[in-house]
Amino acid sequence: MPVVHHVTSFNLPELQPYRTLRRPKEHLDKRIFVAEGEKVVRRILASKLPVVSLLVSNEWLTRLSSEIQSLPPDVFVADMGLLETIVGFRMHQGIMAVGQVPPEPILEDLIQLSPPPKLFAAVDGLVFAENVGAIVRNCAAFGVQGIVVGATSASPYLRRAVRNSMGTVFQIPVIHTAALLDTLMTLRFRHKISIIIADAHTHTSLYEVNYRNDICFVFGNEENGVSEAVRSAETHSIGIPMKEGVDSLNVASASAVILSEVARQRMT
Repeated sequence: MPVVHHVTSFNLPELQPYRTLRRPKEHLDKRIFVAEGEKVVRRILASKLPVVSLLVSNEWLTRLSSEIQSLPPDVFVADMGLLETIVGFRMHQGIMAVGQVPPEPILEDLIQLSPPPKLFAAVDGLVFAENVGAIVRNCAAFGVQGIVVGATSASPYLRRAVRNSMGTVFQIPVIHTAALLDTLMTLRFRHKISIIIADAHTHTSLYEVNYRNDICFVFGNEENGVSEAVRSAETHSIGIPMKEGVDSLNVASASAVILSEVARQRMT
């Protein structure tokens, strides 16, 4: 049974994660993340991830009563006026949670446990957490079995990434790596997994390639794409055909188009 605390300020040490939303590195260092909004919080409550605490309005305490009965975390309840001061504007939904970042799988184990044809994704140099979250959501929608995050990319466990993933990050294995190139080389040469770069400037169309083998797609920086170093691991690159005068899609939108074609081929 959770312990319910009615609070009138955020001075309690247990509420520090909610006070430090604008200092995400502190959260990652402590291996915690903040989930916000009804759908995302409900999904973490339904997942196997450890929940550290909830911060909700009185209304949400009533609405979540059946879902939190079996949970051990502290539940902090505050008036909406106080909750709105967290984010600095009057758009707070009145429901947030702090979760524990799960232990990361070992790459070799993830590969062995993923049934063929394997489908992975990697992100290289993605700056905006919103894009990372959207890519995670697309990966969940189209059956990606694991996501590799390079050291220069925003983490899928940043608050805005968790929000944009709509909580789907709770169901996909995530591996952070300090050496993305080495990881991709391992996938390609030790495990015979094709490394396909999403590239807006390549002449190879997305629709010219067979995706029924084991694949890891790499999605790059919003402005410059995949780094030259990481490109050295590629099997080949693909692009999305577009009308003249349009440079490219947003990387998150591009990932949806690419992964949907993979799913289409594998279903036929």
